Amino acid sequence: MEKAFRVAAGVLALGWLMAVIQPENAAQAQDVHVRVSPDVKTGVEATTEFPTIQMAMDHHPFAGKGPDGKPGRVYIEIAPGVYHERVIVTQNHTNITLVGMGKSPADVVITNSLNAKQAGGTFFTETVEINGDGFEADNLTFENTAGNTGQAVAAAVRADRAVFKNCRFLGHQDTLFADYGRQYYVDSYIEGGVDFIFGNATAVFDHTELHANGPGYLTAQSRTSPEQTTGYVIIDSKVTSGIPAGAPHDTVGLGRPWRPFSRVVYIDTELPADVIPGGWSAWGRTNETPQAYYAEFESKGPGANAGSRVAWSHQLTAREAARYKPRVFLEGKDHWNPEAAAAKLP
Repeated sequence: MEKAFRVAAGVLALGWLMAVIQPENAAQAQDVHVRVSPDVKTGVEATTEFPTIQMAMDHHPFAGKGPDGKPGRVYIEIAPGVYHERVIVTQNHTNITLVGMGKSPADVVITNSLNAKQAGGTFFTETVEINGDGFEADNLTFENTAGNTGQAVAAAVRADRAVFKNCRFLGHQDTLFADYGRQYYVDSYIEGGVDFIFGNATAVFDHTELHANGPGYLTAQSRTSPEQTTGYVIIDSKVTSGIPAGAPHDTVGLGRPWRPFSRVVYIDTELPADVIPGGWSAWGRTNETPQAYYAEFESKGPGANAGSRVAWSHQLTAREAARYKPRVFLEGKDHWNPEAAAAKLP
């Protein structure tokens, strides 16, 4: 009898202990951590170490839900190296975080070389294609090395609530296809020559450097109607120019409309001398007043020339500019806070 009592008491004590520690463990257990490294020679299902990023995407364990019912996150932690591969994040792979484990984004490079002529069209050239909502990337590089050979995409982003922190995007024409959903780029670097940020996402580029490596337009946003909430905002950022010797100067444009209602806004951003005085182009459209919405607020640097801008562009007031702050422009119906999401990244 006494022995049975002790056993029962032990079971109760164990149950109490599990009740105490379960919430913390459950909160931790919802996330999954996967390692990618060239040192890993094989990668099979149900393991958490893989030699390539795509293999990790194909075979990683899925995260569970926490005690609050919210889904967990899959962290793919990538060792320093150059990864010559194409990576596709499909729609059913949500809440994926790619983390470069090097000291800088230059230590982890995902690279490929494919242009539109080789691939059969622009939308088949991307080195990395991202379709899963809640995607995050931190401390790595997306690269297309096709060079000045036509359209060649480094990253195609068609995901809502996507965050890129301390990342580099390297290419020439059409480097970054920011096409769908709310996207937040912070402390990052984007390089290209022609229309190198394009698409119809609702995107903010915050404390980010846009580097023109040749003559052309920085943006080709493609909003198709004035009712759409899409557009690009470049805020507290810097545009730099590395026009090659012998190339014509004063040929860096702030944007041109890939679709009629294109919307791009620059706020508190430094512009180089190579920015064309008019700033913007109507891209051959003959409307007396183009339908695109192009605006600036407090541009700085030698390329900030408000008096010479095309007459149909806008110089914003402080109140108007406030509507384009990251938390306001990207909030949406679910009250997403992109700055808080970025702050949680390593």
